[in-house]
Amino acid sequence: MLQKMKQILVVGPKKDYQRIINVLYQAGSIHLEDAKEDTGEIVAISPLDTFNSEEISSLLIRIRGQLQILTPSDIKKRQKIPVLDKYEELTHEELVVAASNLCDSLESRLRILENRKEELDIRYTTLLRYEKIIRKISPLEQQLPTLEGFEVTILIIQKEFESVLDIIHPFLSDITKNQFEFISADLDEKNIAVITVFSKKYASKVHDFLYSKNVNEVRIPQEYTNMPLDEALALIQKDKDAINIETSQIEEKIRDISTEWYKDLSTFNVLLTDFLEGTLAYSQFGQTDYTFIVKGWIPQKSLPATRKILSENFGMSVVVHELPDDPDLLDNAPVFFDNPFWAKPFEFFMNLVAPPMYREIDPTPLFAIFFPLFFGFIVGDIGYGFVIFCFSLTVRHKFREVPWVFQLMSILMISSISAMIFGYIYGEIFGDFGEHMGWLSPFTIFGISWNRIESIIPLLTLAIGIGVFHVFLGLSLGILNSYRRHNTRHIIEKAGMIGLISGILLLFGSYTGHVPGSVTFAVIILVFISIAGLLYGGGSRGVIEVMGTIGNIMSYARLMAIGLASVILAFVANRLSQELGILILGIIVAILLHTLNVCLAMFSPSIHSLRLHVVEFFSKFYEGGGTPYKPFGKEPL
Repeated sequence: MLQKMKQILVVGPKKDYQRIINVLYQAGSIHLEDAKEDTGEIVAISPLDTFNSEEISSLLIRIRGQLQILTPSDIKKRQKIPVLDKYEELTHEELVVAASNLCDSLESRLRILENRKEELDIRYTTLLRYEKIIRKISPLEQQLPTLEGFEVTILIIQKEFESVLDIIHPFLSDITKNQFEFISADLDEKNIAVITVFSKKYASKVHDFLYSKNVNEVRIPQEYTNMPLDEALALIQKDKDAINIETSQIEEKIRDISTEWYKDLSTFNVLLTDFLEGTLAYSQFGQTDYTFIVKGWIPQKSLPATRKILSENFGMSVVVHELPDDPDLLDNAPVFFDNPFWAKPFEFFMNLVAPPMYREIDPTPLFAIFFPLFFGFIVGDIGYGFVIFCFSLTVRHKFREVPWVFQLMSILMISSISAMIFGYIYGEIFGDFGEHMGWLSPFTIFGISWNRIESIIPLLTLAIGIGVFHVFLGLSLGILNSYRRHNTRHIIEKAGMIGLISGILLLFGSYTGHVPGSVTFAVIILVFISIAGLLYGGGSRGVIEVMGTIGNIMSYARLMAIGLASVILAFVANRLSQELGILILGIIVAILLHTLNVCLAMFSPSIHSLRLHVVEFFSKFYEGGGTPYKPFGKEPL
């Protein structure tokens, strides 16, 4: 559900405007609106008289760049950096000076360390390349001449262009008067290494020729030439070890700097960001000759606390005035989700679509009811539900600091409980394994055994029935939304849709003998009245949409179909494991197939349940396009 919002004006002495802004910023409860329309000029005084916003933005870029270097590896430390008391009491000017001085003192040290570390990384990558090439050509070492005055060059040729070797060979022969060696070997799956050996007196011409043909030429550094290849590899390994040692020393120095200054930099980042964001809101404040005015929206439950904090700081000199509710303005009110704990995780789905308008019904609680219901209906297995519950509980605990993962895993946990409940009704533990072991059996309700393989038609009927109820609920919510907006035509259109589909279903029931024929005349009258209502409310489009709505209802058949596919795969896993005849092999095959089925059970039912809500259900009442509630205040650390 959405929290009720109140539009307010905060009015106080103009001389105290900065203190009022600071208190409201600390309170963090008012969603600002432009006060100039009602109150005159924008506030001319700004705390950025000495330091402009560009200067602070530039300083923040420097701070964040240094934080990227010093950031600790522990994510908890990144997310829970305390604001240091020694900086909270500084004025804005003092804060900027202190942050600039710290950045200046760290910048040269960090730049030297980072530049050296980059040089070492490049050097290490180059050594790896040389090492790879030398290892590949080392089997050819016996074929290479050992005469002094010769140069060894390595060419890297992609295998798809291997034919170019036939072109290069005669040119090299001509340049070197046929005094050269030309040996090739596979470097990897995509490249060939070609070793060319020739007299140094031809080196200039050879290199110019290879350059003109865009051949990738690799020259082994001088320090690794004129020695056996195994000695060159040993020397490369020695250099790599030295690089690793120096890199570790640099990282240790960076850790020492981080230990000493990371919290200070983080504090500057938070305080300066808060200050900069606060100043960007100044254009929304208004003033008269003697008063300073703030206009905005506030959740009704936060209003008493905001009044109290202003009263404690300013007494009666600052007044909070509630503006009367204006229906024309309510659609512009920001939306603030305020759902009970059992529905709160499902706000994750609402963040994937546009937020509702303020006077729209928040579908989050309905999501929290029907999504697990659909998920459980599809999965319907105690074993699978238990595995999904354990998986989601583990991931939820491991990534509890990541909000979206925490929410998603909470949804999966709730849905897995529904899957276990339906599994108890269906009598399924890893398919028919539980029934085969005599642990449980499918329920019999209304004379029907709810074994999913044997009761396809009853399950299909139930799935369509759920679709009828869900779509009719959406149309009913559409009527309620239209009533709140006093839109009579939409009310009649939605009511006509419900009446016409109900009439079609009753006529079908009468034709099949499930509905008494005596009601046929009344149903026909209902159909004609509903068509008239559709034409009045939505025109010809409204009548055409009936077929789309019937298609929406039929889409709920996927609840049965996807669940049946999962049952069949589980059944195959159990039967295949028995038919193999080797116990261990049968157990392995069963585990692999059930694992695949569990993975599918986590994703496919979730996707299709979400689709039934967003496409089939939301289209009947939900418009969206609301403004999210973003209070003027600092972000919590």
